[in-house]
Amino acid sequence: MDEQRTIKVSKYLSKHLRHQPERIGLALDPNGWVEIDELLRAAAAHGFRITRDELDHVVAANDKRRFMIDGARIRANQGHTVQVDLDLPVAEPPTYLYHGTVGRSLDVIRAEGLRPMARHHVHLSPDRETATRVGARRGKPVVLSVDAGAMHRAGHVFLVSANGVWLTDAVPPEFLRFPG
Repeated sequence: MDEQRTIKVSKYLSKHLRHQPERIGLALDPNGWVEIDELLRAAAAHGFRITRDELDHVVAANDKRRFMIDGARIRANQGHTVQVDLDLPVAEPPTYLYHGTVGRSLDVIRAEGLRPMARHHVHLSPDRETATRVGARRGKPVVLSVDAGAMHRAGHVFLVSANGVWLTDAVPPEFLRFPG
């Protein structure tokens, strides 16, 4: 499977497993799962054929491990805008986590902190390199350090997804460290 097809299938899966399952007639269960056969049928019925081999390749090859297969089911690991309960474990975070953004967002972040926007949680990376890649999707990346240890001690709850992304409801400005 070539890289262009891998990206196209991954984006299609993200759209329909995280944001708009109803667009192709899917109904995610309360934990975000859908039967693989149902997904493949729905995609084909809406003009986007995916083979099971392609699906398995995208799940295995995705550098961000966005998707998880459990038996005959698949789901996105995080990033949903539709209501699901991923039943993620509460975990004690490392001392620092990181968030990739772009310069044009810094004034609002300084004033309001990090908010989930359309998602259910703020997404934080375990390392600067990952945060840099995340920020680069929208322009020249700026990486913010999050004092996750202090947040945890102050009572903020952290969850960790199956692919190592850390999630929290919000990051108040006092827990952020800006570069420069």
